[in-house]
Amino acid sequence: MDVLALYREAGAYHEGHFLLASGRHSPKFLQSTTVLQYPHLTGQIGQALAQKVQEAGLSPRLVVGPAMGGVVLAYEVSRHLPGTRAIFAEKDGQGGMKVREAFRIDPGEPFIAVEDVLTTGGSVLKAVRAVEALGGRCVAVACIVDRRAEEGPLAGYPLVSLTRLTFDTYAPDEVPEWLAQVPLREI
Repeated sequence: MDVLALYREAGAYHEGHFLLASGRHSPKFLQSTTVLQYPHLTGQIGQALAQKVQEAGLSPRLVVGPAMGGVVLAYEVSRHLPGTRAIFAEKDGQGGMKVREAFRIDPGEPFIAVEDVLTTGGSVLKAVRAVEALGGRCVAVACIVDRRAEEGPLAGYPLVSLTRLTFDTYAPDEVPEWLAQVPLREI
């Protein structure tokens, strides 16, 4: 699957000057919500990620995604992994995430956490921690695009991704002059 072509097809690949959720600046941005609004594209992505999970020899019983962006992706990946169910973790108002009481997590239950684009891994890690706090066992993190420059907070968790793209990102005090001259768009 040519992920970048899929993003371009959906009008979800952007160039300019973007402030990412991580607080870093980038001249390129992938808007996954634009892609995931199309069921036929979301189905292709979910099937491809599920296949990668199976090829890695993983057998999760649960797929979790961080709300809101990961809800549709978790559902679609789970739909292609027989015997799994999909849940989400949401903000807890204290900087972390929580899992609703309606979602049951069995002790030791193997799960994967899904994310659209990993830049630092911070959001999906909060979802992982929320499920682990209820007794789940994370067997992998799966994403559409891995943009990380380093493993960061996800070190120790196996990673499954459809592609790895490295777009330059800059800390706010390291933005090059050529990028600083482009109007900033917050994402």
